Amino acid sequence: MKYMLLIYMDENALSETEREHCYVESTQVAQDLHTQGQFVASAPLHPVATATSVRVREGKSLVTDGPFAETREQLGGFFLINAQDLDEAIAIAARIPGARAGTVEIRPVLEIAGLPVY
Repeated sequence: MKYMLLIYMDENALSETEREHCYVESTQVAQDLHTQGQFVASAPLHPVATATSVRVREGKSLVTDGPFAETREQLGGFFLINAQDLDEAIAIAARIPGARAGTVEIRPVLEIAGLPVY
């Protein structure tokens, strides 16, 4: 089963040096998952200040700068993985460096027929 691991943290929680170390460590986790056949995708995101939100109401698009909601923690990146079950996904999430400074939300991916295979 595929799981999306969403990494949330305060964008200012890490210094630039700590952030670079986090990227190196995350890359190693991704490489390990790839070796085990569990890696699908992963990427950090640019800061929330670069975000754009789109809402469609009554057939009209409303585009605004920034995220939809103000929160203490922002979505900073993701891993998309293959895991046998939630327990295995939890163990993988615990290896992600962002879990030490923020939160990793685990969501099972709903597979819908007709979508392109990745």
